[in-house]
Amino acid sequence: MDQRPNTTLDYSAQELHSVLQKTIALVIDQYDKLEQQKGFHAFEQKEVASWFDEPLPLAGSDALELLELVKERVLDTATGNLGPNMYAYVMAGGNQISTIADFLVSTINQNATKWHLGHAMTEIEKRVVAWTAEMIGYTPEAGGVMVSGGSAATLTGLTVARNIFFRKHNVNKNGLFGMKPFTVYCSKETHSSTDKSVSLLGIGTNNLRRIATDADFKIDLTALEQQINADIAAGFTPFCIVGNAGTVNTGAIDDLTTLSAIAKQHQMWLHVDGAYGGLVSSLPELKEKYAGMELADSIALDFHKWLYQPFEIGCTLVRNWDVLRESYFKQADYLDTSLEAKSDRLEFNEHYFQLSRNAKAFKVWMSLKAYGFSKIQAMMQKDLDLTRYLERQVITAPDFELKSNSDLAIACFRYIGHDLPAEKIADINQRLIPTLENDGRVFITGTRLNGEFVLRACIINHRKTEASIDYLLKVIRDVASTLV
Repeated sequence: MDQRPNTTLDYSAQELHSVLQKTIALVIDQYDKLEQQKGFHAFEQKEVASWFDEPLPLAGSDALELLELVKERVLDTATGNLGPNMYAYVMAGGNQISTIADFLVSTINQNATKWHLGHAMTEIEKRVVAWTAEMIGYTPEAGGVMVSGGSAATLTGLTVARNIFFRKHNVNKNGLFGMKPFTVYCSKETHSSTDKSVSLLGIGTNNLRRIATDADFKIDLTALEQQINADIAAGFTPFCIVGNAGTVNTGAIDDLTTLSAIAKQHQMWLHVDGAYGGLVSSLPELKEKYAGMELADSIALDFHKWLYQPFEIGCTLVRNWDVLRESYFKQADYLDTSLEAKSDRLEFNEHYFQLSRNAKAFKVWMSLKAYGFSKIQAMMQKDLDLTRYLERQVITAPDFELKSNSDLAIACFRYIGHDLPAEKIADINQRLIPTLENDGRVFITGTRLNGEFVLRACIINHRKTEASIDYLLKVIRDVASTLV
C-alpha cells in the first residue's frame, strides 16, 4: 500500500477504506471464534519479547501487512478476556457497542476537560454521573468523575476525603507537615489500592489499620471500634473508614450502615470501595445487602466490571460537585474562563487532577442507550445465577470443596480428589494454577483465605453459560489428574 506524500500522516480515501475493511474483518474474526477462545496462551517471556525486539522503525510499512502482523502476534495470542473461559481476576469481556464507541472517541479525539473542547462529551459525562448515582441509589446531587479504574477511583475518593476533612489546616497549600498522624481503617480483605492510596497521599501505610474479619470475611465491627478508641487514646486522629461493597477475594459486603454510624460518631469520612460489587446493588434482591452505601461520603466504582465495559473506565462519586472543585481547582492563566460566555458550563479540569483525558463516559452512555440498563441488569443476574450453579456443582461433587459463600459472582473452592491427604491437597491446588496456564483451555487464578490457598473463579462475563461452568470443572479435573 502506497502512503500519501509527507504533507500529512493520512492515507488516501481508498487506502483508508482498505485499512478499515481489514480492521473490521479482524474484529469480526475475534467474535466469530469466541466459543473456541482459549483462556490463556502459554509463552515464555523471552519468546514474546523476541517478537517485538527490533530497532526504532525509521521507514514506514504497509498498513495491511502491519495488520496481519498484529493479528498473528497480538490478537491471536491475547489472553481470552472476551470468551467464556476467563475466570481470573475480574475480567468482564467488554461489549460490542463500547468497542465501536472507543473507536469513534479516538476518531474525533476530544479532550474531555474543558467544556468548549468537548461540549457533548462533557454533558455526556455529567449525565453518566447522574445515571450512576441513580443506579446505586446515591444522592441525586452527586458529583463525579470518570477515571481509569477502581484503584484510581479509590485514590480520587481518598484525595477528596483528605482535602475536605482537613480543610481547616489548608492541606492543599501546607501539606501534612507538622500535623499529628491520622489513621485510616479498613478490613484485611480490602483491595491493595487503599494501601497505595494512603501511601501516595502522604498518610503512610503505617497509619492504615487493617481490621480482622468475621467468618463471612466482613470487617469485625467490635475490633474496629476498639482500634479507633485505642488510636484516639494514643493521640492519633481517626480520619477515614473504607468500607467494602464487595471484596475481590470473596465478594464480602461490609455492614455499611453501621460503618456510617461509627464514622459519624467519630466525625470521620466514609469511603466505600464498590469497584468490584457496587453496581450490583442495583438489583432489587441485593438492595438490603448494600444498605448504607447511600450514606457514603465517596464511592469508588468500576465500569469495566459489572457494566461490561472494555478497559479502562472507573468512576468516583462524591456527595456534590463542590467538594471535587475544592479539592482540585487551581487558577491558571491559560485555563482562564473569564472571557467565555457565562453559563452553567462544568469544567472537568477544575474538578479532577487531569488536564488531558479521553472521553471515557461515551462508551457507557452508548451502552446504556443501546442495550438499556434493564438488559444489563439481566446479565448481572445471569452471572450471579451461574456462580450459584458453580457453587452447587462444587458442593455436590466428591472431588471439590467450597471454601467461601458469596452473594456476588466469586466462588472460592479447592480440588480435593478422592481420599487424598491434606498435604497432597494443598500441594495440588498450588500446582494447579501454573499447570492450568500451560494447558491454556481455561484461565483461573488463586488466592488465600485464612492462610489457605484456594482456587478463585470470578464469573462476570455476559457470554458465559452453564456449559461454560461445566467445562471449567472438567478441565480442572483433567489437569488435576496429572498432578495426583
